[in-house]
Amino acid sequence: MLNRREWGRVVAAMAWSAGLPGARAQPTPVPAARSAPKLVIGVDNRIDFSCLPLTIADRLGYFTMEGLDVEVRDFPDAAQSLQALASGAAHAVSGSYSSTIAGQMRGQALQSFVLQGRTPQIVVGVSTKTMGHYRQLGDLRGKRVGVQDLGTPAHRVARAVLSRGGLRTNDVQFVAMPNAWAAIAAFRSGALDAISYTDPTITQLEQAGELRVVADTRSVRGNAEVFGGPMPSACLCATSEFLTQFPRASQSMTDAMVHALKWLQTAGPSDIIKVVPERYFQGDRSLYVSAFNRARESWSPDGVMPDEGPEIAARQVAQFDEPGSLDRFNLAATFTNVFARKAKARFRA
Repeated sequence: MLNRREWGRVVAAMAWSAGLPGARAQPTPVPAARSAPKLVIGVDNRIDFSCLPLTIADRLGYFTMEGLDVEVRDFPDAAQSLQALASGAAHAVSGSYSSTIAGQMRGQALQSFVLQGRTPQIVVGVSTKTMGHYRQLGDLRGKRVGVQDLGTPAHRVARAVLSRGGLRTNDVQFVAMPNAWAAIAAFRSGALDAISYTDPTITQLEQAGELRVVADTRSVRGNAEVFGGPMPSACLCATSEFLTQFPRASQSMTDAMVHALKWLQTAGPSDIIKVVPERYFQGDRSLYVSAFNRARESWSPDGVMPDEGPEIAARQVAQFDEPGSLDRFNLAATFTNVFARKAKARFRA
């Protein structure tokens, strides 16, 4: 949490960036390290593939190129990341777009301003060990399904997939497995019959022949088969007050992110190995690169929220989490494409 003096410095610097009345004129550029507004972007799972564009923007210096001094700060979970945003300890958050919808329901004016992923990058699969007889989704009735945690995108995707087979939430036993290694061990031991998870966990189980894919939202086509269209996932969101008060800083963050998204469109294995921190590979570079190639088309090419995306996401929230919620908030207020469209034009993304 910033103290009063630190917060004053942040606001003063950001006032210059936003061009607010009363801000001191800057006739010539000053080195970023001395003049850039200090911004904190919160994230709860930086290693997750959905946050890779943020990692790329940070590692390749794109925020610095845009005149920003950005700290990407880790939080234990999404709730604490959003709490930091509400308290002012973070200025933006890298998280699920559904978080902005949930925020609106709680009276928080949150907006997604640049999209990182147009699909959730989550796979639902069954165990070849305990579900060798699997033929249809109904075969999962009464079975144990591992998810990263209850209420997470992995949980939502699993419920959406199961509903296609006529199964309700209480027709299966969801098991929270936040730790990927524990999830793999439980799956291999037979403690789980199915799993809804992200990469590289899924690719590891696939390559070992231990998992049969039932639904795959790593691809645009597979995602459409589950949701009927684009399902916006990871994004950068901030309060609408911040985006209105500091448009230049918001645009600069967006420009850096769209620059990273464009880089990802053509990045090869050697590029990824050079840029991504070694700890992300978790001891297996080839596995990480394989998973990256599987997920390549899931990242947004330009940061722009697709037309059908917000409504599809809101329907999922209304169906599983908040019945009747579509009548309780303004969906159009949960996102803006103003900054992303400018960045798209600038970078020809």
